[in-house]
Amino acid sequence: MIKITKTAPNRIDMEFDGTAIDEDTMRSAIEELIEKSEGIEHGQLLYRLHHFPWPSLSAIAVKLEYLPKLFGLLGTFDRCAVLSDEAWLRKVADIEGALIPGLEIKGFELDQTNTANCWLDNQKT
Repeated sequence: MIKITKTAPNRIDMEFDGTAIDEDTMRSAIEELIEKSEGIEHGQLLYRLHHFPWPSLSAIAVKLEYLPKLFGLLGTFDRCAVLSDEAWLRKVADIEGALIPGLEIKGFELDQTNTANCWLDNQKT
């Protein structure tokens, strides 16, 4: 399951609970993210990834189909915190943060929600 919540005018939280991500789930999640991102400026994203499963090949194909719209969202958000129980996902988040201009991305352990929220708000922890 993917849960997407607009928690503030400039904030979206996404949660992945470890359930398999198929074509329909991916399409629905991307469309919901695009819809909830409308009107956001200087936005913040918080991802929670619990036992993140690899998406199916058809789900990856859906994501590729939506890439132009997803790239368009990059200018909407300034910061993205990734909370995960898997070290490799946190590391990938840090690497992506170094590669995507204009979007700061940082990985955190699942129990570091307060630290991640402070970082998103650009506060010292």
